[in-house]
Amino acid sequence: MNRALEVLAALPLGTRVVVRYRIDGGATDALGNLTARDALGVSVAARTGEVAIAYDDVLLAKPVPPPPPRRAPRFP
Repeated sequence: MNRALEVLAALPLGTRVVVRYRIDGGATDALGNLTARDALGVSVAARTGEVAIAYDDVLLAKPVPPPPPRRAPRFP
């Protein structure tokens, strides 16, 4: 088992993660909360929607801190 898969298996659901995975012609990242895990892969709730990622496509994965709080408007 590669290290990225070990990380994904150990993290509790709801953890904010970044997962780099293969796509046609290269690789891309999914950043969001880990929402599901089964025998075939994981799901990450990204800003653009739910991303299903097969374990065979995972290259890297790690937990990340929560996003910073929104800044106050410059001109109230």
